Amino acid sequence: MSEQLSRGTGRTKAKGPLRLAIRTPYYVLTGGLAIIFLYPLIWAGVGSFAPSPGSNQVDGWGVGNYITLMYFQAGLGTYLFNSFVVTLLAVLFTLLLSLLGGYAFAYFSFPGKNALFLLVLSILMVPYATLLIPLVIWLKTIYLNNTLVGVAFILAVFQLPFAVFMMRISFEAVPRDISEAAKVDGCSNWTLLWRILIHAVKPGLITVGMFAFLAAWNDFMVPLYLLSGDNQTLPLALVNMRQQVMGVIDYGATQAGVTVLTLPCIILFLALQRHYVRGFMSGALKG
Repeated sequence: MSEQLSRGTGRTKAKGPLRLAIRTPYYVLTGGLAIIFLYPLIWAGVGSFAPSPGSNQVDGWGVGNYITLMYFQAGLGTYLFNSFVVTLLAVLFTLLLSLLGGYAFAYFSFPGKNALFLLVLSILMVPYATLLIPLVIWLKTIYLNNTLVGVAFILAVFQLPFAVFMMRISFEAVPRDISEAAKVDGCSNWTLLWRILIHAVKPGLITVGMFAFLAAWNDFMVPLYLLSGDNQTLPLALVNMRQQVMGVIDYGATQAGVTVLTLPCIILFLALQRHYVRGFMSGALKG
């Protein structure tokens, strides 16, 4: 009996080093990737407080670069407000339209459904900048040029192909028994969507919302074409701020702006990463 216990204990101890040897490359690889991706963010955060020639923080460590950022032209508060409004509207537009589009493609049959779906996905292959000029002209005709609503709508349009694809596979991953049982109980299509299915596809919605948030919050090209003056978003204001007198770049204020621009993205991802991974996994398993 004692020999059997010793053998069992020996086998258990032998698995520990073997498991460690197997997982060590995984830890080294993931740790190395984490360092590569986090180093620029940490460098920008530290550099925003460090002394820098040609900035408002020349001697010692302090918040002089953030003071420069705070009072640049219309002020940091104005640019943050514009970015939040554009991002919030873009996320709402994307979620609403992709929810309805994904539901229609997943649960309804109509002539040309697959062709229309491929047409929606084909927008992903169109170069980003080629659509901006026609969209700028179109926004002028409907009096939305140089408005936050117009920018949010354009950003939502660029996110819709991926968002509709993501929501379609999220709806298709839901067992059809749920919808069939609800229809037997007398649920209409709208009731089925808003009271039952929307809870089942919540991870997909969160994934779409995060992608829309990151794209709208960090976008530079669309605000560059459509916004001017005090309507600028934070990324556009940072580009204008970094060029100082005689073309000298204020690296300290630029790093402070990058830090402010990055924080909401990090906080949002850390808060929703579980739902984000679950949304991708549901689509991967279905696909």
